[in-house]
Amino acid sequence: MTEGNGALSDFERAHASGGVPRRDAMIVRAEGARLTDDAGTTYTDLSSGHGWANLGHTHPVVTQAICEQAEKLVCLTESAFNDQRALWFNELTKVLEAEIGTSDRGFLSRVNPSNSGTEAIEAAIKVARLFTGRTEIVSFQRGFHGRTFGALSATAKRAFQEPFEPLVPGFSRLPFNDVEALTEGVTDRTAAVLVELVQGEGGVHVAQAEFVAALRETCTRAGALLVVDEIQTGLGRTGEWFACQHFDLSPDILVLGKALGGGIPMGATIWRAEFGALPPGSHGSTFGGGPLACAASRAVLKVMRDEGLPKRAAVLGRQIHDRLAGSNARVVREIRGLGLMVGVDLRKKVTPVLRRLMERGIWALPAGMNVLRLLPPLTIPETELHDALSVVVEILSDA
Repeated sequence: MTEGNGALSDFERAHASGGVPRRDAMIVRAEGARLTDDAGTTYTDLSSGHGWANLGHTHPVVTQAICEQAEKLVCLTESAFNDQRALWFNELTKVLEAEIGTSDRGFLSRVNPSNSGTEAIEAAIKVARLFTGRTEIVSFQRGFHGRTFGALSATAKRAFQEPFEPLVPGFSRLPFNDVEALTEGVTDRTAAVLVELVQGEGGVHVAQAEFVAALRETCTRAGALLVVDEIQTGLGRTGEWFACQHFDLSPDILVLGKALGGGIPMGATIWRAEFGALPPGSHGSTFGGGPLACAASRAVLKVMRDEGLPKRAAVLGRQIHDRLAGSNARVVREIRGLGLMVGVDLRKKVTPVLRRLMERGIWALPAGMNVLRLLPPLTIPETELHDALSVVVEILSDA
């Protein structure tokens, strides 16, 4: 690992807000699963840029789509129709219909585009309150939904919340995977229940099938909308296009972000046809659903489909699990996750492990104090993945 150096690093240190901790590497180029810093040192990215780079970095199909669209039209608000937005709406909803299917409430067909996952969560909260006429929002312990005020109010981590209280009223949290808690916690006052089926930031905890079935039943009975946050799990990450598919779950509102734009900031809130459209002027975004982002996202959907990336993620995820489990490293307490969303629960703090991985050219993530999170690009070559896993196993075995 080389330290980001020179005047540019000094400028960033001096002027950055400080809200996001930085590693001592100035990344200036990326391709596939490789990051390169200003000194020419390369790193294998097992973080997918915190989960957005499902197709890796600078994927040629996505890059070409961005370049071609940038020469035509970069930005246009939703106050006018646009070819790229119309095509993206059509292609995205076709994927949702094919993969998640329909229910007695219709299929997921109304799309509100935004600039990020946290904005998409904000829209989901507004939509749920508007369509139900209720105000209470239920989320779950260890859940993470973003840092803007509504999303932060649903997020479980107190360290994120305390500096900014008071938060938005009407939010409560239940224990994750606790079926009995649902009956008391979800009532006729509940507008929506917001859930991650795999809790990324919260330690890569996977929902239990019994809990998910009970959650769907409870929401239907109470008249509450079930909002599934697939900001990190969506677009092939878990071995299916959407984590919902592992549970045969049909949500009322689906939230996407991160990988949706292939590196161009993008989020989406999608709800069932039964609810209809929002009243004019009730919600909007200057940049959400811009032509450049829609062109990039169309390319992402194409690559996902053409290269069969969800199935590839399932295969590679099993290989990672087997490799880590076979290491018998004493520091490993448990291996959790689905597909290429892997959490390694350690018997010690993860920070020293992350530091040693960086020194050996591996870029990974934490998921809490004791969990190593691995989110490789779905496109990572098998040789690169297994070379990186050899380093991970070696460091875990020595930890």
